[in-house]
Amino acid sequence: MDLATLSAFKPAQYEEAADSYRATGDMARAAKDTVDNQICAGMRNRLRGEAAGAALQQLRELSKNFHCVQAECGIVSTALNGFAFDMALAKRRLDAALEDARAGGCKVNADGSVSYPTGRKLGDTELTEGGTVTGSTGGSPVSDALERQAASIHPNPHYGAAVGYANRIAEALEEGGDADAKWAPRLRALTADDDPVVSARDWADAKSDTGGVRRAADTYLDTIAARPDNGTPEENAEWWKGLTQEQRADLLAVDPGAIGATNGLPSDIRDEANRMVLAETRAAYRLELDAIPKEPAKYAVNPAYPAVLITPDWQEWREEHGDRKARLEGALKGMDAIQARFDRTGRAGLAEAYLLGFDPTGLGDGKVILATGNPDAADHVGVYVPGTFAGLESIGDGDDHGDLGRGDRLWAESSRLAPGQKVSTITWLDYNAPDSIVPQATRGRYAEEGGPRLYDFLQGSRVAQEGDQGARAHTTVIGHSYGSTVVGVSAQSGSWDHSEAVDDFVLVGSPGVQADHAADLGVGADHVWAMGGPWDDQVVRQGGRLMGLGDNGIIPTDESFGGRRMTSDSGGHSGFWDTDSLSMRNQAAVIAGRYGQVELE
Repeated sequence: MDLATLSAFKPAQYEEAADSYRATGDMARAAKDTVDNQICAGMRNRLRGEAAGAALQQLRELSKNFHCVQAECGIVSTALNGFAFDMALAKRRLDAALEDARAGGCKVNADGSVSYPTGRKLGDTELTEGGTVTGSTGGSPVSDALERQAASIHPNPHYGAAVGYANRIAEALEEGGDADAKWAPRLRALTADDDPVVSARDWADAKSDTGGVRRAADTYLDTIAARPDNGTPEENAEWWKGLTQEQRADLLAVDPGAIGATNGLPSDIRDEANRMVLAETRAAYRLELDAIPKEPAKYAVNPAYPAVLITPDWQEWREEHGDRKARLEGALKGMDAIQARFDRTGRAGLAEAYLLGFDPTGLGDGKVILATGNPDAADHVGVYVPGTFAGLESIGDGDDHGDLGRGDRLWAESSRLAPGQKVSTITWLDYNAPDSIVPQATRGRYAEEGGPRLYDFLQGSRVAQEGDQGARAHTTVIGHSYGSTVVGVSAQSGSWDHSEAVDDFVLVGSPGVQADHAADLGVGADHVWAMGGPWDDQVVRQGGRLMGLGDNGIIPTDESFGGRRMTSDSGGHSGFWDTDSLSMRNQAAVIAGRYGQVELE
């Protein structure tokens, strides 16, 4: 870095370029939302046939392009802001040194050296000629001391000042050179394929770029107010409000995972962040899966014996790759289900989806929080908490029976019962659900870990709603099977009155809620609802009673629990969300606040 280059550098030009990239990314995001939630949604709601299907496929590809443009523009914008910030620091140091040198009567030469005029020290009778000094950087304590000693004994009083100016100039040039050397490869790496197809490798490249820019921009990002450490949703919301649009965009670009997981932030922001994480993670998992060697033949006939044996090649492959392949395939199955839910938006009027939480590696089987309809703008919100066996891999099983499908059907039925009002239903799988009935689902520790997480989410949802519309929605929390135990622990967590965030609890096929009376859940016994099913559901409920998931052996469907018992026509432990069933209508009536339409036992 030379003096002329750093002197002429204009950080504002790069900041303006960053603004332009950010504006382009915003346009791409808006275009993606229009394609997904207006054009495609409208087509799914009205059109059928081969031509419509082909058009939808092309539009989905277009949406991918817009999404990738949004991601890449965000990364480039942050990179340019980071580069401009680092260079501006160096330029300010240089400008200050040049101004001080001029004020001190010295001349700065093109190579950064400093010429000082003739002069004499106080008491001397003769002038000492001026000269030129070249600055240095990174001196040791010894060399610095020698430099100060030389200045003190030099007969020209301007010599010491000139050395100081020259050193400051050298340090500024070195700082600018370091910034340029750091950012040049990062900026050159921000390229994309010139073909119109967004592939897994494109998203993997975007993820790599994100990590590189985040590391390079650490000095710049440190100037943005840090997210509160273990902050409450209120604190998180205040932090977000205090950021500029530019700062928000930069954090979304380089740290979407953290933003998407922060309770109290607006749902559209969390959705934007988590969709970025989903796209990048899905691509990375796909590439990793494709890189696994093809599975060799498992069986071979032993020519010496009339028997079929497992081949050594398969055994070796299984030990090295089998578990990883199964893990990747399971996670991809869940991610494909989330994307399929996005692609169902508009079908039969289905509202758009909001991905409020996503982490395929966290909490055992991964975490997913997905809303149908925007909860921040809703009049009624239903939060569904699934139970044993729930996980990322199975979250979309069969559309009709998967947990995401249940959320969609609850939304449709609740919306039917609340005409003219907005409804949002949320599938909340942000805890490590038990993977077995025995022994895992007989233990309370999964609920003890998950309950406080649900508590924080509900509080965050309240804060986001109040920030969006000034008042929170009528909110119902539904817990199924072991999920009801999580709900019960959540209702007894924290220091605030649960009725501030929740109006009703619905406990479905519950083995117990760690409380022996409905009033213990904090919303009033008349707002705690329970329903049970036939013999297989009885097994779960009575098993919970025996294993102590209900305090003193009491479970929500017991009359002594004190809640309101709803009639159910479920054919089994998982039939409470069957289409057109009384069980689902009863739940939807509570979500919609139509208590008079609930059929009680």
